[in-house]
Amino acid sequence: MYDISSRSLDLFSPTYAIARSKFLGAASARGLVVDSHVLDLPGAEGETLAVDVVLDGPADASKMLIVLSGVHGVEGFCGSAVQVGLLTDDAPMYADTATLYVHAINPYGFSHLRRVTQENVDLNRNFVDFTKSLPVNTGYAEIHDWLLPATWPPGGAAEAELAAYRSRHGARGLQRAIGLGQYIRADGMFFGGSEPTWSNLTFRSILKRYTRNVKQLASIDIHTGLGPSGFGERIFASFDQNALPRAKQWWGELTDVHAGTSTSIPLTGPIQTALFEECPQAEQFGICLEYGTYPSDRVTSALRAEHWLHRHGSADTVLAQQIKCDLKEAFYPDADDWKRDIWRQGRQACLQALEGLQADCPVEA
Repeated sequence: MYDISSRSLDLFSPTYAIARSKFLGAASARGLVVDSHVLDLPGAEGETLAVDVVLDGPADASKMLIVLSGVHGVEGFCGSAVQVGLLTDDAPMYADTATLYVHAINPYGFSHLRRVTQENVDLNRNFVDFTKSLPVNTGYAEIHDWLLPATWPPGGAAEAELAAYRSRHGARGLQRAIGLGQYIRADGMFFGGSEPTWSNLTFRSILKRYTRNVKQLASIDIHTGLGPSGFGERIFASFDQNALPRAKQWWGELTDVHAGTSTSIPLTGPIQTALFEECPQAEQFGICLEYGTYPSDRVTSALRAEHWLHRHGSADTVLAQQIKCDLKEAFYPDADDWKRDIWRQGRQACLQALEGLQADCPVEA
């Protein structure tokens, strides 16, 4: 077992390639089969990119916990560590219960230090019905060019325009304009795409394969970048509000984007959509585990800079490298105490979900 104080640091990795190696090694040591969905693109170091899936428990289990990492690529360092820790832990096993680990659902962003996919799509805005009219975010259209100006660092005019927008709409209004999701600027931030991404389709295929017999489904989707440093906010992530009381019994205090109690905001097309569309037979209880890193202004600035670099490019290799380093640090602080906090809270949340699944609750046939 990895203890909280020291060995837990071994769970964390400096690159996607190393994180994947640790995950595969942990599965192998347990004698578990790895189901790898390879993306036909090179990693930042020329390594293989893949979504790696491991089922720990009976294939026909009626109760399942899904632990998901890397929806927002660069945030995958944290989720991967929690997954490796659980695979190397001595957590209790329960009858008729399985844990499904989905490692690096956005492997391109994880490897290349981008929050988005290879299509420049925010995966957590991509699970919408593209056969219908797409969600409209008028606020983003107004501020796009100020978020990603022609030069970086941005000049005073761009920052003044964003400050003026904040004055008119409030800090939450600016957050919504930036982060709600938008479907008009493919080169912009929080772009939801024009069709389902490779990661979207891959995740749906994984759910179809592994969850056919599941009647009770818990999910923990691990993210970083919002809230106080090292604190894992537990955000209710179920489309069924009737599940909230039970979810609170499992996990304790939960916040809710729809009630306005979360540091996050309601999103268009979150990945939890796939869980409900592909697993309609299952009673579902889910959270996003959102770990804080740095103040929001620093995180947003790092994200803007990296999107600016993607949009415009830069001949200044020093600036480009610094932008990438800043983005990684914004979502994955290089601090031992932060990492210990992540593992401790991540392990606790997963064990609580497994215990919660054992509660005696009626399930419709």
